[in-house]
Amino acid sequence: IEHYGLLLTIIIYFIRLLSLLPLPLVICHTCGLILYNIFPDRPELHNSPLLGPKIRIRVVTRGDYPELVQTNVKRNLDTCAKVGLDNFQIEVVTDKPLNLHGLPANMVREVHVPSTYRTKTGALYKSRALQYALEPDVNQLSSNDYIVHLDEETLLTENSVRGILNFVNSNEYDIGQGLITYANEHIVNHITTLADSIRVGVDLGCLRFCLKQLHRPPFLFKGSFVVCRAGCEFDVTFDNGLAGSIAEDTYFAMLAMSKNKKFGWIEGEMWEKSPFTLTDFIKQRKRWLQGILLVVHDKRLPIRVRIGLGIALYSWVTLPITSLNVVLTPLCPIPLHWTLNFLIGYIGAVNIYLYIIG
Repeated sequence: IEHYGLLLTIIIYFIRLLSLLPLPLVICHTCGLILYNIFPDRPELHNSPLLGPKIRIRVVTRGDYPELVQTNVKRNLDTCAKVGLDNFQIEVVTDKPLNLHGLPANMVREVHVPSTYRTKTGALYKSRALQYALEPDVNQLSSNDYIVHLDEETLLTENSVRGILNFVNSNEYDIGQGLITYANEHIVNHITTLADSIRVGVDLGCLRFCLKQLHRPPFLFKGSFVVCRAGCEFDVTFDNGLAGSIAEDTYFAMLAMSKNKKFGWIEGEMWEKSPFTLTDFIKQRKRWLQGILLVVHDKRLPIRVRIGLGIALYSWVTLPITSLNVVLTPLCPIPLHWTLNFLIGYIGAVNIYLYIIG
């Protein structure tokens, strides 16, 4: 206080100790990276791919890039054929007609969401399309069938198809999620791809540990490579108003947790592309931030399912502030117990390591 003055001392201590906010998240990252193999062997099928429940691979798109959707649907069909998957169908839910051609009609179904369609709570965007696919006059699935959710740019791999088959045949979990990687085949933008590398580390760290050990995702959930029992979707639904319309995947997971649905980890990986430009990358992150803020502050969800997500969110929001410690630590030294210094260094080290792993 004598050296910096009372106000500046409080500010420096606040910024230093704010770095401890993501500690629960970082502990889960550490457990996921230490307890499980980072580079697992190829998943082996536990049952014949001809057996098990019906699988509906659901792709949701606005319909702006029909050629991309057509190409990826064809590639995903070929991947399923290589593994021997038989009892499945790819369903493309689109806001604009795509007129997919040259694809087997019994294997591919196009669902056009009418512009006049409104959900009961006024859900928008992707959640509106997902809810339309669940409407009784549109849905073709029974409660024990499974839905695999993909984005329009997501590609299946043979490993992920094997992992999905093992997951649904175990009949143990309501919802599952697996690893997505971004540096496959042609890389369009190296900067955004490197920036997305932390997402691979997060999948292999916290998400994998939480789904394998806690069977719930308290800190995060993605919207792609999601496998869900159809009966669970009928129960939880995507009709969650504006708060569930931007980060519909996260809202769905939090609502499912509040209904005590059981989550599991799926072996294998899927491929995606990072945003092609820095502008798209920033817009994507902005949308996630806005959507997760709505979820964290929606009082319809119990506080017990929002608290972990809140820790992850505000660790992210305050990152520009806590990053100042890189400069403040050598320039403005303060007395701090060695355990706190250790934990702050540990948190920084793990987050850097997530990029390296990715």
